[in-house]
Amino acid sequence: MRAITISTPGGPEVLQLTEVSAPTPGPEQLLVRVRASALNRADTLQRRGQYPPPPGESDILGLELAGEVEAVGSAAQGFRVGD
Repeated sequence: MRAITISTPGGPEVLQLTEVSAPTPGPEQLLVRVRASALNRADTLQRRGQYPPPPGESDILGLELAGEVEAVGSAAQGFRVGD
């Protein structure tokens, strides 16, 4: 899959479109086929090295997104594939 990544903190010039492995959702997570994404304030702080992702969370930028659910973790509730 394609993702916006950074290799070093900095300004917008450090953003890179990169091929990465598709994630597997954890028990309480969803896998979403992203159709649109945006970078918000937390993403820009992360890009600048001022807001690291919480332990165990993805470092891929784009916290805001829209798309369809492709997989549902075993303990996730209220969602189904296709939502």
